[in-house]
Amino acid sequence: MAGPEIPETPPAGEPALRTLAMPGDTNPAGDIFGGWVLAQMDLGGGIAAAREARGRVATVAVDALSFHRPVKVGDEVSVWAELLGIGRTSLRYRVSLWRRPREAEAHERVTVATFTFVALDAAGRPRPVRG
Repeated sequence: MAGPEIPETPPAGEPALRTLAMPGDTNPAGDIFGGWVLAQMDLGGGIAAAREARGRVATVAVDALSFHRPVKVGDEVSVWAELLGIGRTSLRYRVSLWRRPREAEAHERVTVATFTFVALDAAGRPRPVRG
């Protein structure tokens, strides 16, 4: 199953998260570790989902993540989260991660995936997103 299509430019609006790729985040090849990239996407999507749900959320699924280019040490990394749909207790987001090399102005697409989050109550049980 193929993942969502990635546009050539970042989505409109502000990113949900922006950070800097650091040397401690590298794999043995010297590129930024894929798990770190996934964690940044989860953080950015979670920020957007918690804001929409007005409370705690948990990640329950990530669909079809593939890497289109590496992230390098020193790159500015930006994560956009676009709301795709809201269920009774869940929210689906298209989460994309883009790199901006320190010597460039343009962002380059790295990856995109669909994240599903569930709204949780104080006891950690699913709760309605709206209400």
